[in-house]
Amino acid sequence: MEPSLPPDRIPKRRLGQLLLAVVLTGLALAGCALGPDYQPPKTQVTPEFRGPGQSETHSLADLPWWNLFQDLDLLGLINQALTNNYSLQQVVAQVEQARQQITIARSPLFPQLGYFGSLARGKNSIAGNPIPGNGGSTINVPMILGAASWELDVWGQIRRLTEAARAQYLATAEGERNIRLILVSELASAYFDLLTLDDQSEIQRNATNAYTGTLKIFQDRLQGGVASRLETDRATAALARAASTVPDLERRVVAAENAINLLLGKPPGPVVRGSKSVGQQTALGPEIPAGMPSDLLQRRPDVAAAEQMLVAANALIGANKAQFFPQISLTGLFGQGSTALDAFTGGSSRILSIAAGVTGPLLQGGRIRAQYRAAKAAYDAALAQYEQVVLNSLREVSDALVARQKYIAVRVESEKAVVALESSVKISTDRYLNGRASYFEVLEAQQQLYPTQAELSRARFAEAKAVVDLYRALGGGWNLTNNPAWTAPTATATLGQ
Repeated sequence: MEPSLPPDRIPKRRLGQLLLAVVLTGLALAGCALGPDYQPPKTQVTPEFRGPGQSETHSLADLPWWNLFQDLDLLGLINQALTNNYSLQQVVAQVEQARQQITIARSPLFPQLGYFGSLARGKNSIAGNPIPGNGGSTINVPMILGAASWELDVWGQIRRLTEAARAQYLATAEGERNIRLILVSELASAYFDLLTLDDQSEIQRNATNAYTGTLKIFQDRLQGGVASRLETDRATAALARAASTVPDLERRVVAAENAINLLLGKPPGPVVRGSKSVGQQTALGPEIPAGMPSDLLQRRPDVAAAEQMLVAANALIGANKAQFFPQISLTGLFGQGSTALDAFTGGSSRILSIAAGVTGPLLQGGRIRAQYRAAKAAYDAALAQYEQVVLNSLREVSDALVARQKYIAVRVESEKAVVALESSVKISTDRYLNGRASYFEVLEAQQQLYPTQAELSRARFAEAKAVVDLYRALGGGWNLTNNPAWTAPTATATLGQ
C-alpha cells in the first residue's frame, strides 16, 4: 500500500485530480428530481360565455385602460393611483421578497465556502489545538481555516424547493397584476359614482328651485283666494322632500372624494373631474366582444396566480418525498494551525481534510411520512382552489355581460320616460300660461320628472360600472407591462385592431 503523505506533501496535481473526481461524482449522482412533474389540470371551461354575444378571438380585455375610458381627468387619477397607492406598494415589495426567495432556495445547489479564525492561549489545550501533547506548557494556538461544503442534490429536493419558490414568486407577481387591475377598476367605479352624485345633486337643486317657485305661486294664489290649502301643502311637501336630499348627496360626494383620495395615496380633499357625464365615459358599442372562455386562464391574474400556487404545491410533494432517502454531502477543510506563532506560516502547520458524509432517517415517529401526506393534501387543496377560481371567473364574466345588457335596457326605457315627462312639464306649463290648466298640473308633472331623471342617472352609472366589471372580470390589460408610462391619448383604439 502506498504510504500516506502529510497534507503539505500531497502533490498539487494529485489534489486537483481528487477535487475534480469529487465534483464529477457529485454531478453524476445528481439524478432526476423525485415527485410528480406538473401537469396542467383539466378545467370545466365552457366553449362560450353565458351571456349576450358570441365568443370571438378578440376581447374587451385587449384594450389598455387608457383607451377604455374617455375622460382625461380619470386617466390622470388612474396613473396617480398606479404610482402612489400604498396597497400596491406593499404588494410590489412582497413580489421582491418572493423573487429573493428563489435565490435562497437555490443556493444549496452550489458549493458553500466559509472561513474560521482563532487565536487561543492556554495549557493542556485540547479544543482548538490541532497538535496534541504540549508537555504541560502554556502555548499560543493560532488557527485560520477555510471550509467548503456541498450537498449533492441526488433526489432533487433542492431543485423541487427552487421550483416551488419560483412558482410562488410568479403567483405573487400575478397577485401584483391583479391588484393593479382591481385598483383601476375600483378607481373608475368610484369616479363614475362621484359623477353620478354630481348629476343627482344638480337634479335635486333644479327640483328645489322649481318647487320653490311653485310654492310661491300657490301661496300667492292662496292669499288671493283662488287656490286651496291642499295645493299649497303639496307644494310645500315637494319642496321639503327635494331640499332634504341635497345635504345627504353633499355628504356622499365628500365621502366619494375621500375614497378616491385614499386610492390615490393622498389625504382627504376635493377631486378634479371632467365635464363628461357617466354615459360618455366609455366609447363602446352595444356589443362588446368578451373573447374565448379558455383565454381567461391566461388573462385573469387571479387564475394564473392560483395555478402557480398549484405548481408550488406539486413541487413540494417531491421535496418532501426526498426526505425518505439519504442525503450525501461533501466537506472540505483547509488552512493553517500551529502551537507556535513562529511556525504558523511553516509548511508543517497546514491543515487539509476532505470527507464525504451520508445522513438518512431511521425512526422519525412518522414525521416524514406525515409531512409527505400533508404535502399531497396541500396539493389537493390548491387544485380545488384553482378550480374554484376558474369557475368564479366564468361566473363574473357572465354576470357582467348580462348586467350590461339589462342595464342598457333600463337606461333606454328611462331615457324614454324622461323625454316624455320633460314634454309633459312643457305642455302643462304652456296650458297653465294659456289659462287652460291650473299650476297644480305643472306640479304633478314636475314631481314625476325629477325622480325619473335621478333614476336615469343611476341607470347610466350601473351601465358604466357593468363595463368596468366586465373589463376586470376578463382580466383587462393582461398583456401590458405592470406600470405602463401613460400619456394623454390622441386617438381612441378600437377593438380588434
